[in-house]
Amino acid sequence: MMKRSVEGRVLQRLHDFTDALEAGDVNRRFTVRRITLDLEPTRYDAKRVKDTRKLLGVSQSIFARLLGVSIQTVRAWEQGVNEPKRLACRFMDEIRHDPQHWLGRLQESARPR
Repeated sequence: MMKRSVEGRVLQRLHDFTDALEAGDVNRRFTVRRITLDLEPTRYDAKRVKDTRKLLGVSQSIFARLLGVSIQTVRAWEQGVNEPKRLACRFMDEIRHDPQHWLGRLQESARPR
């Protein structure tokens, strides 16, 4: 007996999945995993923002460039005038999780003037 081609097997499996969807049978016929991610960002006050920047040992200007915000925004965060938005907090969480990675990324990006 001849083996079916990869294309034939893929098409058959897609057909099986379509049948299961139409029958409302996906959970019974296929392995379905549900995953939740705990990615609620940490709240950043002035001290935590400054401490995060200092983990990288960079100026406010470079930190602002890395985060994609203005230097005035970083200053306002570090002076406690404003709090960072959720996206910036998630980014700083990632920096705090692996500062060496972000130091490497900064070094890769550095270009002499």
